Amino acid sequence: MNIVQSLAIVIPWTVWLIYWIATSKQVKQTAQRETSNSRTLQSIPLIVGGALIIVPDLSAGAWIPGWQHLQVAQFAGLAVLLAGLAFSVWARLHLGTNWSVSVTLKEGHELVRSGPYRLVRHPIYTGCLVALAGAVLIGEQWRCAAGLLLVFASLAYKVRVEESWLTRYFGPAYTQYRQEVAALIPGLY
Repeated sequence: MNIVQSLAIVIPWTVWLIYWIATSKQVKQTAQRETSNSRTLQSIPLIVGGALIIVPDLSAGAWIPGWQHLQVAQFAGLAVLLAGLAFSVWARLHLGTNWSVSVTLKEGHELVRSGPYRLVRHPIYTGCLVALAGAVLIGEQWRCAAGLLLVFASLAYKVRVEESWLTRYFGPAYTQYRQEVAALIPGLY
């Protein structure tokens, strides 16, 4: 993967991250937060997986812009990446003040089942995974696919923790939601 491919991945994710940080304080007060050990266990594969996807090759040639590497697959990957990020932003907007970066329960936490939450229970994670699948297409390397698997494992762990909290908090309403709507991928998971 050369620097052009890396930039095609990094620039949209940077814009997304700026938005995420800018809106991170517009949330309800936290009532309960996951332990730092749980957060660390989830973060390590997320960071390693992300690095495998975005870091260009360390060879000298990778730092020379290689526009010839931008083929149909890379443009399709960019479209998938942008669609995934847009889906996650839609979910973030729809979740509103109930959002948090780590597994938490907010004061007056609400069960949101509308908008993208009709399609999957964790649409922010789904959108990020779709965006990363687009990045894999852009990068076109085995390590990018390995990175995607690590990020998926990280988010699957986070989903399990979050689901147990939400099931305890919302009881039968969340149990029913789990039966009706997939966690991350409709029809699969």
